[in-house]
Amino acid sequence: MSNRRPLYICYLAIVLAVMVILMGGWTRIMDAGLGCPDWPGCFGQITAPVSAAHIAEAQQNFAGAEVDVTKGWLEMIHRYMASLLGLFILLLAYFAWQRRKKSDYPVRLSFLLLILVIAQGLFGMWTVTLKLLPAVVAGHLLGGLMTLTLLILLAGKLRPMAVPGTPSRGRWVMRIAVLVLFIQMLLGGWTSANYAGWACTHWFSCVEGQRTALDFSSGFSFSLETGQNHQGGTLSQPARAAIQMTHRAGALVVTAVMLLAGALALRSSASRKPAFVLFALLIFQLCLGGANVVYGVPIWLAWLHHAGAVSLLLCLLWLKIRYESEVHYE
Repeated sequence: MSNRRPLYICYLAIVLAVMVILMGGWTRIMDAGLGCPDWPGCFGQITAPVSAAHIAEAQQNFAGAEVDVTKGWLEMIHRYMASLLGLFILLLAYFAWQRRKKSDYPVRLSFLLLILVIAQGLFGMWTVTLKLLPAVVAGHLLGGLMTLTLLILLAGKLRPMAVPGTPSRGRWVMRIAVLVLFIQMLLGGWTSANYAGWACTHWFSCVEGQRTALDFSSGFSFSLETGQNHQGGTLSQPARAAIQMTHRAGALVVTAVMLLAGALALRSSASRKPAFVLFALLIFQLCLGGANVVYGVPIWLAWLHHAGAVSLLLCLLWLKIRYESEVHYE
C-alpha cells in the first residue's frame, strides 16, 4: 500500500496542530481558559452561549461562573480544533493498523501519537476542572509541542527514504538544540500559567534600581493543590519574579545553543537557508521578549511572542531534518 494518503493526512495534522497551539496561546492570553467552566461542553451545551435564553440558563445553573460569550467561544473553538486534530491522528493510527505487517512503516510512532492525543484530551479536561492549575496548564502545552514534533517526525518517516549525511556529533548538537528549546518553551508556559510575565519591569534586572527578592522554592513548587481558582495567579511577587528571571536566563542559553546549531548548519549547502531563517527568527523573538518587558506584556505582543516560539521550533526541526539527511525522491 502506498504511503501517500497517510502522508497527506499527516501534513494536514501538522498544520492543524500549529493552529491548535497558536489558538491555545490566544485563549490563554485572553484569560479564556475558564470561558467554559465545564467540559467537554460549555455551560451544559455543545456550543458557547448563543442566545439570551442560553445565557440566562447558564447564569442560573452555573452560579458564580462568569458568563462571557466571547471567552466561551474562544475556548470552544479551541476544543473543536483539538477534536479535529484528534480525528486526524486516529485516522493515522488506522492507516498504521492496516500496514502493521509492513516492516518499514512507522506503526509504533503512529500509535504513540494516538496515546499522546488521548492524554492531551485528559489534560484539556483537567485544565478546566482543576481551574487552571499551573502544573496542568504547563503539561498541556508540553503535550501540544510533543504532538507537533512527533507529527513532523512521522511525516519524515512516511516520505521517501532519507540517507544520513552528517557526522554524529553534529546530529547531537541539533538534538540538544531541540531539547533546550523545548525546556525554554515549557518555562514560558510556566511563566504564563503563573501570570509571572508582569513580575519584572526592567530588561536587565527585575526592577530598575532595586534589589528584588527571588523565591525560587515557591516559584517552582509543582503543587497539586486543587481547592482554588488559579486564574490571575496565586504566587507571591518574589516567586513570580524568580520564574520571570529564570525564563530570561533560559533565553540566553537558547540563544547560545541556536547560534551554535546555526553555525554548524551553515557548513552544509542543504541547511544554509533554514539556518539563516533561524537566525532571523531568533533575533525577532529576543526583540519581542524585550518589548514585552518594556510595554508590560500587551495582548498582541504576548501572542506574537508565543507564535515566535512555535516558529522557532518549526524552523529548528526543519534545520535538523535538512542537516541530518539528504532526501532522495522516488
